[in-house]
Amino acid sequence: MPSLVSSYKAAYSGLSRQTWFLSLVILINRSGTMVVPFMTMYATQKLHYSIVEAGMIMALFGAGSIVGAFIGGKLTDAIGFYKIQLFALSGGGLMFIVLGYLQSYVLLCCGTFVLSLINESFRPAHSTAIAFYSKPENRTRSYSLNRLAINLGWAFGGALGGFLASYNYHLLFWVDGLTNIAAAVMLSIVLPVPPGLQSTLAKNKTKASDGISAYRDKQYLFFIFLTILFAFCFFQMFTILPVFLKQKLALNERLIGVLMAINGLIIAAIEMVVVFKLEAKAQPLKFIKFGVWMVGLSYEVFNFLTGEFALALFSMVIITFGEMLSMPFMNSYWISRSQDHNRGQYAALYTMAWGTAQIAAPSVGGFIAARYSFNTLWWIVFVITLAAGVGYHQLALLCAPIKKLGE
Repeated sequence: MPSLVSSYKAAYSGLSRQTWFLSLVILINRSGTMVVPFMTMYATQKLHYSIVEAGMIMALFGAGSIVGAFIGGKLTDAIGFYKIQLFALSGGGLMFIVLGYLQSYVLLCCGTFVLSLINESFRPAHSTAIAFYSKPENRTRSYSLNRLAINLGWAFGGALGGFLASYNYHLLFWVDGLTNIAAAVMLSIVLPVPPGLQSTLAKNKTKASDGISAYRDKQYLFFIFLTILFAFCFFQMFTILPVFLKQKLALNERLIGVLMAINGLIIAAIEMVVVFKLEAKAQPLKFIKFGVWMVGLSYEVFNFLTGEFALALFSMVIITFGEMLSMPFMNSYWISRSQDHNRGQYAALYTMAWGTAQIAAPSVGGFIAARYSFNTLWWIVFVITLAAGVGYHQLALLCAPIKKLGE
């Protein structure tokens, strides 16, 4: 027990005060995340649009996130992460409130795209801020702390959103918008403009003409391709897997919710310790490949084992550990390839990879499951993760000394 307590203490120690404040900001922001999870139900149940029309709205949200990430990355390198974070949080908050009053289909589609564009420009800036305020030796843990805040916020926001939706859907938009604005206010209070940021930006502009661009970094582009493959498989957990658990394993919504909560609780409980124990052991890509393979295995168990809740729980535990081995170290990898003057570009590409997968996962996965079977989908996902893991392994072998890249 003393050793366990010591491990937890060490895992959370050494992080900068600014890193904790950034995690507090994202916790406030994500605690109000409820419009997106309930947008399909809002469009079909409240506004009486078809499921196809609702799907188009969500596709536009994904498209907006890709464009927003690209623009956010460019602006982060140009004017700094601080202004972009404030603009995205406050502007996104106002757009959430406005979106709740858009009734026509065309206006709702346009509003959703604009909202996503503004809101998702926050991610590259926020990722760059975490790198700015952290030290190289604890950067992975800094991102893990941020993931912990996101998971806790999602859990709270989802639970509160379900309660509010049963009473009045418009409250979702107001709460989501106000928590965005509250996060912007909190950011301005606890993290004022970093001293020397303008001089740093001036130096970065000088370096930018000589340094490598993320969009010409072939090894990083290969990493982004592999990440899209992995994210496509991982997102089945939130899109197709719940339908499989309901239809094939006969689990009710309450048990499915319990499984999703277990995922977040395990991450909250031990991810920081896992990352602390591993972050200095080997190159991040070596951990990523094992995490990717575990995610694929979590789906494949449904093709070989039988059961109901116990089988689903076994699968969820595997995918959770796969997530903990892969995602924190993916952040470590992209940040290690970037430099101060192009960090926004690298963060943008990483965010765009996940946005692309967010569009493809439900549409392609749903088509395969409906046209063929869930078992076929699990086989395809398993093969994709195997290939992606091999790709990450090859990338680890090919990587040049990343700290000198572009110098």
